[in-house]
Amino acid sequence: MKAKRTPFLLAACGLLGSCAMHHSVVGDKAFDRMAYAEAARHYEAVLQRRPDDREAALRAAKAYHLQNQHARAQELLAHAATIAPLTREEDLLRVRSWIALERYDEARKQVDRSLKETPEDEEFLALQRNLDERTVLFADTSLFTLEHVELPGISNAFSPSPCGDKLLIAADRPISGSQRNPWNGESFLDLYLLDPATGTVTGLPGDVNGRFHEGPAVIAPDGRTLYFTRSDYFRHRLVKDESSVSHLQLFRATLHEDGNWTDVRAFAYNMDGYSTGHPALSMSGDTLFFSSDRPGGLGGSDLYMCTRLDSSWSVPENLGPVVNTPGDDVFPTVNGKDLHYSSTGHLNLGGLDIFRTRPTDDGGWAEPENLGYPLNTSADDLGLVLSPDGWSGHLSSDRNGDDAIYAVSVHPPTLAVYGHIVDDEEGAPMAGAEVKLLDMTTGEALTFYTEADGSYLFPLKAGHNFRIKGSKDGMFTESRDIDTQGQRVSHTYEENFDLARVVVDKPIVVENIYYDYDKWDIRPEAAQELDKLVRLFNDNPQLSFELSSHTDSRASDTYNLVLSEARANSAVDYLVRSGVDAARITAKGYGEGRPVNR
Repeated sequence: MKAKRTPFLLAACGLLGSCAMHHSVVGDKAFDRMAYAEAARHYEAVLQRRPDDREAALRAAKAYHLQNQHARAQELLAHAATIAPLTREEDLLRVRSWIALERYDEARKQVDRSLKETPEDEEFLALQRNLDERTVLFADTSLFTLEHVELPGISNAFSPSPCGDKLLIAADRPISGSQRNPWNGESFLDLYLLDPATGTVTGLPGDVNGRFHEGPAVIAPDGRTLYFTRSDYFRHRLVKDESSVSHLQLFRATLHEDGNWTDVRAFAYNMDGYSTGHPALSMSGDTLFFSSDRPGGLGGSDLYMCTRLDSSWSVPENLGPVVNTPGDDVFPTVNGKDLHYSSTGHLNLGGLDIFRTRPTDDGGWAEPENLGYPLNTSADDLGLVLSPDGWSGHLSSDRNGDDAIYAVSVHPPTLAVYGHIVDDEEGAPMAGAEVKLLDMTTGEALTFYTEADGSYLFPLKAGHNFRIKGSKDGMFTESRDIDTQGQRVSHTYEENFDLARVVVDKPIVVENIYYDYDKWDIRPEAAQELDKLVRLFNDNPQLSFELSSHTDSRASDTYNLVLSEARANSAVDYLVRSGVDAARITAKGYGEGRPVNR
């Protein structure tokens, strides 16, 4: 009997090997064209027939990782490691999956092992910094609260954008027989209008939604122009590059009188073979931001901007290395003066985290700030849009599996200013000193008198500019400015005042006001000191001052007297230009009678 069964068993084994080979080849082709859901199914079939096929296990792990199915990816990576040690790239994948699963201890152990072997590995060093510094992203978890928005019939929704009292979202709504996205096996995306008040979702009317992907979009301030992301296709077929990959392109549509979005036109700076999408507009509509993986960037995908010309857009400009990273920088949104976007390259909790930056006076960008937990998680978090007052909004996240929309409530941080007022000569606390807090944003003022220990305490509001003054009879008044704009974390500022006694005819020495030889121009470092004098004049409007100037002894008495007078007048002119009443200042030059050599 055994002899008769042997040919059948050999044939079965041959058939199994052939099936495994077929699934491996088909899986590789699917993986190469980014059909990761399909690829994973074929690799799993290979592993059922050949459990020790390390390459199939690794490719399946990568396919699951790219679909955010990290638990299965970890199982397969662990299995591959039992067959042969993991390579550097495979260790990186394992660390990133651990971080996505919030298994930070395991991630840190692997990072430490890898750095022991290659101490200067930049990617592992960056992961080490992230793991070391991630606690700062939990500094104030009470600042935001999030609530999941239920969307019946929608399995994935992301990238909300304001559209009147509704939100424009990218979502898939499974329909029997509809086209499927090979990346994850879900339906292709379309644009929908979401009514946050009711949860009602309706398709965007007009010619925008097609057979394949329509994704992140933004409506211009005029309410009649739509910029949106779409799969690159022609005559109802996806356009693919040499690797069978279809890319994203940016398009524009116009709102017709009948309420339909029509006249769809391609963006002038789309680039064949590369993706261009995720549009955002400045509040004025004069600046267009988008993400692209085109050549010349700093990493995977970078953020770019164009400015409006008469009837077109300027050539795209990369936002540069402060904003962009070697990772992916995507999904920009504009909220007031702030540019929000998601990045994998800056300090983050894992996946895509939401960051905030804004333009600087010199034409650059401020250092991006991670908005922290609970806005960000170890999953992908993106598309933050805020109400005009900044205290509510929406974002999207796959923190619970599928992409979903979340309503965001912003809670103001608890802010205060605290300090002491003391005598600058003896350091003794000054009880009963007046402390006045002026809200420069609203014009409101509060007055407080110090306790026996010279202390005071005022509550502050976020997003305001304040001026605080300390004063007491017979003492010089001092003031300080506090700016709580952008302050998102609860904080107590400390401002202490050392008040000097007012003594008539007693000189107040102002350091570091020096002039070039034979000159009376105000040097930059002198201007900084004169600005302090402006503050002194403004804080003490009841006082008048003599501003005296001196020279060294390198010229004649007469010459030095004239030069010192010119220098004193130059300083007075500066103070007057800064708003000080000229009647309160007397300029006096003493020449070399009181020389200062430097």
